Amino acid sequence: MELLVAVVVGLVVVGLVLGVVLSRRRPAPGRTSPAPGRGGVATGDRQTAATTAPPRTPGPGLAGRIRSAFGSTVQDPWSELEGLLIGADVGPSTSARIVGDVRARYGQGEDPSALVGEEIRSILGASSSLELPTEGLGVVLVVGVNGSGKTTTIGKLAARLSSQGKRVSIANSDTFRAAASEQLGVWAERAGAHLVRQERGADPGAVAFDAVQAARARGSDVLIVDTAGRLHTKQPLMEELKKVRRVIEKAVGRSPDETLLVLDATTGQNGIAQALAFTEAVEVTGVALTKLDGTAKGGVVLAVRDQLGVPVKVVGTGESVGDLEPFDSEAFAARLLGG
Repeated sequence: MELLVAVVVGLVVVGLVLGVVLSRRRPAPGRTSPAPGRGGVATGDRQTAATTAPPRTPGPGLAGRIRSAFGSTVQDPWSELEGLLIGADVGPSTSARIVGDVRARYGQGEDPSALVGEEIRSILGASSSLELPTEGLGVVLVVGVNGSGKTTTIGKLAARLSSQGKRVSIANSDTFRAAASEQLGVWAERAGAHLVRQERGADPGAVAFDAVQAARARGSDVLIVDTAGRLHTKQPLMEELKKVRRVIEKAVGRSPDETLLVLDATTGQNGIAQALAFTEAVEVTGVALTKLDGTAKGGVVLAVRDQLGVPVKVVGTGESVGDLEPFDSEAFAARLLGG
């Protein structure tokens, strides 16, 4: 009798175990196993379901995140605000200044994002345009690091000036980079500008000097002087840039009317170091901000304006020849807060 009971119990246990195993392998109601090549990866006789991350939904803009930080009771809103600004590439020093000013003005019930917007617009100041003479030859010296979009910016600027009825010449003082002359020539043709160039390896200062003479002879209203892209940390290259500027001063009888630093909007805080080095070398008068058509925040221009006093003059928003616009500080502040 005892043996019979043991056998029955054993059979029951085996049945329960088999039931559990089979239930784990059986698809849930309404689900089918993924077929190879359709959401699953087949390996021999086994299939592993593909893991697909849920689609990302856009989060609130900077203004929304600021309001959320001040509506939370579990965090320090001022530290959070500073972190949000640094994350937007505004930089530690300028971010701390904005936080301090907003904190001094903030009152219960006020919208902190509106106060931040006011501080941003205050730092940027009024929109600033290119300053070129109404008579005689105006000269724009263009500088920047490799890959910042310098050649493209020169072409767009030449096209914009040409569309305003100005006769434009371009000097190719980037005499070392392969294909630099050809690329600038394509942009000059698109813009209806005259290109002054010499053989590769020629002295950049000599090209700039000859270009001034040629532009005057042709009756040009504006001469845009291209320079080789260079790392701001390479002192010999920065000294060469100083020489080009001195040659222009000698040929024209004054400093360039504008010295534009082409700054990539995606460069982050490295842009401050670039602006400082180029300003010390050639007295930068304005920034041409490029690549603002993507996801770039561009907050670095706030730090450049705040710490160096250099305004943004023009903004590149795309790849077409017409995608260069005067900088609008109100629109930029709105973009930064809403991005």
